[in-house]
Amino acid sequence: MLWGNLLFLGPSTLVFLAVVVIPFAISIIYSFSNWNGISNEIKFVGLNNFNNIFSGKAKFLDAFWFTLRITAVTVLLINLLGILLAVALTARLPLRNPFRAAFYLPQTMGGLILGFIWQFIFIAGFPAIGDKLNLGFFTQQWLGTEKTAFAALVIVNVWQNAGYVMVIMIAALSGISSELIESAKVDGSRPLNTFLRIKLPLCVPYITVSLFWTISSALKMFETNVSLTKGGPYGSTTSMALNIYNDAFANNKYGLATAEALVFFVIILAITSVQLYMSKRKESQIL
Repeated sequence: MLWGNLLFLGPSTLVFLAVVVIPFAISIIYSFSNWNGISNEIKFVGLNNFNNIFSGKAKFLDAFWFTLRITAVTVLLINLLGILLAVALTARLPLRNPFRAAFYLPQTMGGLILGFIWQFIFIAGFPAIGDKLNLGFFTQQWLGTEKTAFAALVIVNVWQNAGYVMVIMIAALSGISSELIESAKVDGSRPLNTFLRIKLPLCVPYITVSLFWTISSALKMFETNVSLTKGGPYGSTTSMALNIYNDAFANNKYGLATAEALVFFVIILAITSVQLYMSKRKESQIL
């Protein structure tokens, strides 16, 4: 029995140690050094890297504040739009399957490709539409100011990820017993009341999954950020992941970058753990 377990678990355990545990342990060691990622000389600097992070000498706190703001906005919009699309596309509408595929299609594309496509739309597409229709809203410099660049990132992230939440919520709504819905209709419940008092509470476990996925994805935002705004203008849209990448590979501050990565890991672990705890608690109260 023991040898059988080792035979099945041994290879996967070795791979997990090689690609996750050992690199993670090495990164902890580097976080206490000033290594530039190239030199053979590594000088240990104690807690200096962490002092630089929390004192504001590094740019990590600015990136953290930006990531927190865009996570709050995108998670709210992605889940709201995903639920609305799921409600609409579980109704008896013509061509609902092609519409489902169309809304899910952006999720199948890589973030880098989407960023470059939308960069062209914001720089050339929107101004052309604005000139034709004489609408100033479209002709503004979408990637040129802090507010519009923030809005541009929100638009692209919502457009890319709402389809994924839609699929999760379609599965949730499709699993609700039709007899339960018919009973509600017989009792005179209106469609909005049926949705709010019956369907939505039964979908809470699926909403927990959607919230966890959207929160973790938003906190780790990188590809769209680097291809659409590159952190600009003036570093105002630099996410935590992009800031770590810049420090490691552009500024040759590998020691500082690994310290930031550790703090980044703790932040994601704390936020997602709190979200899961609160969601599970809500589930036990409702179901």
